[in-house]
Amino acid sequence: MKVKWNTLGMVVFFLLSVVMTCFFIWQYRMPKLKTEMLTKKSIVEELCPRFPEPVPLEHPITSLRVALEKADVLLRSSIHTTKLPAISAIVVLNDSVLWNGNFGKKNLSDPSSSAPNEYTVYRIASLSKIFPTLMLYKLWEDDLVDSLDDPLEKYVENFTIKNPLGNGGRPGYSSSKMLSSLSPAITLRRMASQLSGLPRRLRSTNLLWSGDTQAALNLLQDDVLVADPGTKCHYSNVAFSLLANVLAQKVTGSDFETWVSDNILKRLNMEDTGFNLTPAIQKQMAVGVYSDGQPAPLYNLGWYRPAGQMYSTAADMAKLMMALLGSYGRPLLRQDTLNTMLTPVIRCHSGYFANSTGTPWEINEQFGYDVVRKDGDLDGFAATFSLVPRLQLGLVILMAGVRPADRDLVSQTYSYLIPAVENAFRNARRILRPPPDPAPYIGFFTYRNMTFYEIKVDSDGVLVMQQFGPQVDTNVPSKYRTIRLDYLEDRVFRVVFESPYPCKLKVNSALVSLEAQDRQLFNFYLFTKKGVSPGFDSPGLNTYRVMRVAGRPYFTS
Repeated sequence: MKVKWNTLGMVVFFLLSVVMTCFFIWQYRMPKLKTEMLTKKSIVEELCPRFPEPVPLEHPITSLRVALEKADVLLRSSIHTTKLPAISAIVVLNDSVLWNGNFGKKNLSDPSSSAPNEYTVYRIASLSKIFPTLMLYKLWEDDLVDSLDDPLEKYVENFTIKNPLGNGGRPGYSSSKMLSSLSPAITLRRMASQLSGLPRRLRSTNLLWSGDTQAALNLLQDDVLVADPGTKCHYSNVAFSLLANVLAQKVTGSDFETWVSDNILKRLNMEDTGFNLTPAIQKQMAVGVYSDGQPAPLYNLGWYRPAGQMYSTAADMAKLMMALLGSYGRPLLRQDTLNTMLTPVIRCHSGYFANSTGTPWEINEQFGYDVVRKDGDLDGFAATFSLVPRLQLGLVILMAGVRPADRDLVSQTYSYLIPAVENAFRNARRILRPPPDPAPYIGFFTYRNMTFYEIKVDSDGVLVMQQFGPQVDTNVPSKYRTIRLDYLEDRVFRVVFESPYPCKLKVNSALVSLEAQDRQLFNFYLFTKKGVSPGFDSPGLNTYRVMRVAGRPYFTS
C-alpha cells in the first residue's frame, strides 16, 4: 500500500492528529526543558496511576513488614495498666489476614490473666450500626425495599415529628405530610447516614430504655428534628434503632437480632459475634474498665440495642472486613451494592468529627485515599472498624478500656500501612492474560488513514500494539508508543500502560489526561470467514472503526 502526502494533506493531517492524540495516548510529545532568563527549568510531571490496582503480591515485602512492625510498636506502647489494659487488632489485605496483634491482659484485676488473642470477645458498641445498614442494603438488593431513598413514613403509618427548620425555618410544618412534601424526607438512606435530622436519643430516655418501637414513635410525635433531613451530619442512635426495628417488623416479619444472626452472622461464620452477653460469652471477654481502672458493668441496652449492643472478636471482624471488600469466600452483597455502601454520601460541616458521612461510616481522607471507618465507645470498651477500599485494606482495633485521647491509633497505623501497601502494589509485577488464540488480532490497523498501528504478540502470548508511520515523533520514548492489551473476555481487551506514566500531558495547546485513558477497553469486531477481526472500537475513548488494512503501508513525502 502506498500513501502520498502533499502540503495541504499534511496540514489537514496535523490538525486531525492533534484531536486523535486525545484518544490514543501513545501519540504525544514529551515536555521539553524550558529556558527563561537563561535559567533552565524542568517540567516536573506527576506520575500515574495515582491509585495502583490491587494485584496479588509475593511475600515477604520488606516495606510492608516494617510498616507492620511500627504498628505493633504503636499499639503495644498504647497499653496502660490502669485505663487501657487490653488491645486486639487485625489487618486484612484483600482476602487474607496480613497481621494480628494482641497486647496487655484480658483481666486487669487478675494477676494470672493471660494476654488477649484474636478470639477474645470485646463489646463493639456503635460498630453495631454496621448491621442495620447491611440489613437495609440486603433487603434493597433482594427487592424487598424498593429504594434506599424510600421515606420512613412508607413503612410507618402516621409518622410525625416537628420540623421547625424546614421551609427556610418557617414554623408550623410538623406533620409527616408537610415534612415529605415541603421539605426533605427522612429516608432510609439518610437514617443510615447520620443525615436524618433525628435527635441523638429519644426525650427522657437513656441507652437502657426498655420501650418498644411504637412507644418510640409516640415520643417522637412531640419531638423536633435537630436539622432539616439531608442537610447536616448529626449523630443519632434513634435513627439506627428505628431503622432496624421498622425494617425487621414491617419488611421481614422477624425481629432484628434473629434476622442478623440468620442472614449475616451465620453466612460469614461469625461464631463469636452477637447480642446476648451469656455466661459463656462473658468467660471469653476482656474485662472493660473505666479511666480509673474500675471494671465497667456489662449492662444490656434496651430499645437501642441495634445501635450499640453487640460484641465480637478480631477474628470475626476480619471476616466482615473481607465481606465488605468483596473478597470473602461467601459473598454477602453484590459488588455494585458494596460499592454503593462504601461511597461517601455528603461532606459534613466543619464542626462534625468526620470530613464526610456514609452508610453508616465516618469518612476521612489520608494520603489521598478515603478511609471508611466506624468508631464505637461504650462503658469500658472502645472499637474501630475501618477500610481503605481502593487498596483492599482493612484494620480493626478492639480495646478494653478508654480510647487514648492524645492519639488516633487508627490514623497513625494507616500512616504506616497505606504508603507501604500502595508501594507494594506499584512495584508488583503485573501479569497480563493472553488471548486463547492471538492470530485473529495480529496485523495492521488504521484510523481513517491518519494514524497506523501494528498488533503483534510478545513472548508471553500477550498482544502488543505499536504506532508507526511518518507522524511518529522519534523523541518520544518507545515505551510510550507501545501498549499492551490484557485479555478480559470474548474479543475484549484492556489497555495497560507501562507504569509509571505522566498523569497529564500538554500536547500543543491541549491538556490530555493519560490517567483517564489507562485501562480503557478495546472491543474487537466479530471474526470474518478468514478468521480475523476486521477492526475494533474503544468506546471509553469515543473512538470507533479502527480498521484492519491488508498489509504494512509505506509512506513517501
